[in-house]
Amino acid sequence: MGIATLGSVVLDCPDPVALGRFYAEVLGGQIEDDGDGWVDLTGVPGAPLAFQVSPGHVPPKWPSAQDSQQFHLDLTVEDLDAAEAQVLALGATALDAADTSRSWRVYADPAGHPFCLCAD
Repeated sequence: MGIATLGSVVLDCPDPVALGRFYAEVLGGQIEDDGDGWVDLTGVPGAPLAFQVSPGHVPPKWPSAQDSQQFHLDLTVEDLDAAEAQVLALGATALDAADTSRSWRVYADPAGHPFCLCAD
């Protein structure tokens, strides 16, 4: 048995409400804004996500041998092409999505955090 349980995965960002809304559109659920620089994404299965304000936030660089990407999220989807169109329309940026023969593609959320869309 472990010492602790996972409370949530917290992403630093310049605008927690905006980033929370992005992930609510991608994953479903609702955002709960505490009004003090912290937003929770609720009503979504899996590990809880939260977003906290970080005024000096510097997005990770991907890929980069000199700078760490810190972490990334793997999001499972049924249709990669349809999911790609939707996340791009929500403000994501393609980082490594040109090879459509792979079962995954890499994007950055609006705050620059990398995430992968992975075929189910």
